[in-house]
Amino acid sequence: MQAVFETAFDIVYLITVITLGIVMLKNSRGKKQYILFGIMAVVLGCGDAFHLVPRAIALCTTGLADYTVALGIGKLITSITMTIFYLLLYYVWRQRYQIKEQKNITSIVWFLSIARIILCLFPQNEWTSAAPSLAWGIYRNIPFALLGLVIVIFFYRSARQNADKPFANLWLTIVISFACYLPVVLFAEIYPLIGILMIPKTCAYVWTVLIGYLALKGENK
Repeated sequence: MQAVFETAFDIVYLITVITLGIVMLKNSRGKKQYILFGIMAVVLGCGDAFHLVPRAIALCTTGLADYTVALGIGKLITSITMTIFYLLLYYVWRQRYQIKEQKNITSIVWFLSIARIILCLFPQNEWTSAAPSLAWGIYRNIPFALLGLVIVIFFYRSARQNADKPFANLWLTIVISFACYLPVVLFAEIYPLIGILMIPKTCAYVWTVLIGYLALKGENK
């Protein structure tokens, strides 16, 4: 039952975000924020596919234990592409609200992104192990959580200052995604049932992408 539901859910998710990303790129009409949003959605879907496709195969065949290496490598790739996702989202913010200066903020965003990716590449993460390091799971997610917090603050403030209804809840989608993601990182090995939080996390990312798609659709009418 889990295999059928989870696989179907993941397929719908991947097709949805990648398709919306491609549609945004096609219909962007040269608007940089939507070009970035489209790339962001495609990166999100393609990156997650490296983890979700092996997971679906594992669930539908001999089980997760037989796909430890593939799943671990998939998680590594997904961790990197998720960082790129938020880096692109930062530039969506700059384009949408015409942020011209604030080089110090850009430096901080890049520092957190690079720190996250470097930490992900350390062998101590033990990505391909059946029991990866919890400590390194925490280390690599510290800059990632800080990056998410920065993006939340930017979109929350700017959407309200500019009365930007289409993007009014984008900050909330990020809050929900991290609220569901961090407990999984910290406790899923001890309490596997917590892994179910990845479903609302995934829905939050679909909501993020839909916000960009609907905003573009509204502007193109």
